[in-house]
Amino acid sequence: MTNVLIIDFGSQVTQLIARRVRECNVYCEIWPFNKISKEKVNKFNPSGIILSGGPSSVTSENKPEVSEFIFHLNLPVLGICYGQQTMVSQMGGKVESSDHQEFGKALVRVNNRCKLFDGVWNVSSEYQVWMSHGDRVTELPSGFEQVAKSDGAPFAAIADEKRNFYGLQFHPEVFHTPEGPKILKNFVVGICKADSNWTMSSFKDEAISSVKEQVGNGKVICGLSGGVDSSVVAVLLNEAIGNQLTCVLVDHGLMRLGEIDEIVELFRSRFNIRLVLRDASAIFLSRLSGKTDPEEKRKIIGNTFIEVFEEEANKIGGAEFLAQGTLYPDIIESVSFTGGPSVTIKSHHNVGGLPERMNMNLVEPLRELFKDEVRELGRELGLPESMVGRHPFPGPGLAIRIPGQDITEEKLNILRSVDHIYIDEIKKANLYGEIWQAFAVLLPVKTVGVMGDKRSYDYAVALRAVTSVDGMTADFYHFDMEVLGKISSRIINEVRGINRVTYDTTSKPPGTIEWE
Repeated sequence: MTNVLIIDFGSQVTQLIARRVRECNVYCEIWPFNKISKEKVNKFNPSGIILSGGPSSVTSENKPEVSEFIFHLNLPVLGICYGQQTMVSQMGGKVESSDHQEFGKALVRVNNRCKLFDGVWNVSSEYQVWMSHGDRVTELPSGFEQVAKSDGAPFAAIADEKRNFYGLQFHPEVFHTPEGPKILKNFVVGICKADSNWTMSSFKDEAISSVKEQVGNGKVICGLSGGVDSSVVAVLLNEAIGNQLTCVLVDHGLMRLGEIDEIVELFRSRFNIRLVLRDASAIFLSRLSGKTDPEEKRKIIGNTFIEVFEEEANKIGGAEFLAQGTLYPDIIESVSFTGGPSVTIKSHHNVGGLPERMNMNLVEPLRELFKDEVRELGRELGLPESMVGRHPFPGPGLAIRIPGQDITEEKLNILRSVDHIYIDEIKKANLYGEIWQAFAVLLPVKTVGVMGDKRSYDYAVALRAVTSVDGMTADFYHFDMEVLGKISSRIINEVRGINRVTYDTTSKPPGTIEWE
C-alpha cells in the first residue's frame, strides 16, 4: 500500500487535506512539522509529501520550518498556503508581508501549463479559489516558474516540474475551491503515482487487528452514548475482542427524549453486547448546578464521566482500557491530533475533559476518521441505517445547548420536548438525510408574548440545522418557510414554557455548529 505524508503547520483545515487524499482511496498520515525525522519518514515510505497551511508567518523570527532533508528525498512535494511560503523561503526564494491580504473567495488566472492542473484548469482562464493569507511569495527559488496569479498573490501557483515541487497560495482542500479535490488528485495519483487501494473495508480489518494488538488479553470498557461514533466503536471492539468488552452507558441526565431506552434495547438485544447501565444523572446535575461557563461545564462533565467510569471499571474488575469515539474534528479544534501547533478553538468532551489521574489506557480506533467515514465504517460493520445515519450529538449532551444559564431539570425537559418535535417534523418532511445536524438551543432570555388572550413571559428557543460534508465547515440549512412555520407552531403550542422560536442562519466559519 502506498502512502502520502502530510506535514502539519497548525492549520485548522489540515484534516481536510487528509480527507481529500482519502477520497482518492490513498492512505495518508498527518505528522507535526516538529516531530519529523529522516528515519521515521523512510520507514513510512511515502509516495509524496504535502506541506499544510498554518497560522504563523514566514517573516517572523520563530517561524516553523520543515526539515531540509524533505526536499532531498527525490519525492514530489506540494506546499499549500504557509506550506508554499516556507518551501519558497527555505529553498532560496523570498516571502514578504503584504498590505493586500486575501481572505475568502478569490480568482486566480492560470498563466502556464502544469501537471497539477491537467484536465482541470486551462491556460489563460480564471477560476475561483479560497485564500487565507497575509504574506505572499515575491521571488521564486531557482527552478520554479509562475503557474497562476491572483490580485493579492503574484505567485498563487508555482511549479518546479523537473523535481515535482509545487506550491499553491490558495487552499485546494476546502469546499470553496470547487476544483480543489481534482487538483489534489492530480498530485496524489498523477504525480505521486500513489495506488488507490485504501478502502473502508481495509481500514476495518486494520482497525480490528490494531485493537487486538493493543489490548491483548486485557479487558476494555467502552462509553456507549448511542451516537454514531460510540456505537461504531462498540461494534468494532465487539468484533475484535468479543467478551473482553463491557460497554457502559452513563445516564448523565442530559440525553434526548427516550434515548436511554432505545440504546439499551438495540445493543443488548440486537448485538448481544455486554452493557452496564449506570444512572448518574443526580451526580452530574448536582455538579453542574450554578455553572454557566461552557468550558467549565465541559470539564465538569468530562471529569465526572471518567470518575463514573472508574467506579464501573472497579466493579467489573481488572479493566485496563477505556474506549472512546474520538474523531479527527474533535482533535483539530482542541489540540492538534498529532501534537502540532494548532490554535485552540474549544475543548471537547473526549479530549479536554480527561483528568490526568485516569488510570486506564485509551483505545480510540476512530481518531483518524471523519464523521462520514465513520458512517461508512458502521455500514461495513452491519449497523442499522437508523443508527449510522443519525445526526451528531455532543458528549456533554443538552448541557451545552442551554448556554449562559443554570442547568435545571425543568429546562432540560423543555429542551427535550422542543428537540423531539423539531426532529419529528424534519423526518416527516423527509429532510433528515439532507441535514448534517439539527438541534434546538434554549436561550438565556425570556420574552413577552400573548397566549390565550393572556400575557406570557417565557423562554425563547433557537433552532439550528446545518449542511456539511465533514463538520469542518458548514452552511445553515435553507428550510422552506412553510416547514419552519409548522415546526414553530408545534413547539409553541405543545411545549409549556416556550413562546418564541428563532432560526440560526450562521455558517461555520465564522460560527461553530454547536453554540457552546
